[in-house]
Amino acid sequence: MPPSDLEVRVYRVSDEEAVIQLWQDCGLVVPWNDPHKDIQRKLKVQADLFLVGLARERLVATIMAGYDGHRGWINYVAVTPDLRRRGIGRRMVEQVESRLRALGCPKINLQVRTSNVDVVSFYEAVGYAMDDVISMGKRLEANQ
Repeated sequence: MPPSDLEVRVYRVSDEEAVIQLWQDCGLVVPWNDPHKDIQRKLKVQADLFLVGLARERLVATIMAGYDGHRGWINYVAVTPDLRRRGIGRRMVEQVESRLRALGCPKINLQVRTSNVDVVSFYEAVGYAMDDVISMGKRLEANQ
């Protein structure tokens, strides 16, 4: 399937089950993040930056982004394992970059688990580089 056959659109509530299944298939669901809650939170803030990719009406990709007026962020980039390395991930990133650029976003940040070498290589291939920073976090809820 060429990436040009991919339909990219904003997430719809009816996509929830397929999105969570995709995230599980891609190893993005971890015990400390509840995917249902993550989706509900995103729908309250810049829902138009939560995109899905469909191939022949099958949900095969996701990307979630946000912009705080200073930096953009990308999360939950996923492509179904059987369609990887076909340009779908690149197309999803390009779509969200275009939307962030239209909002005036000057720079995009993202986080990747250090153990996920393949994903680091993907982001390098689409133009991202490691920043000389330390990523820090603080939980405001015991279990997301």
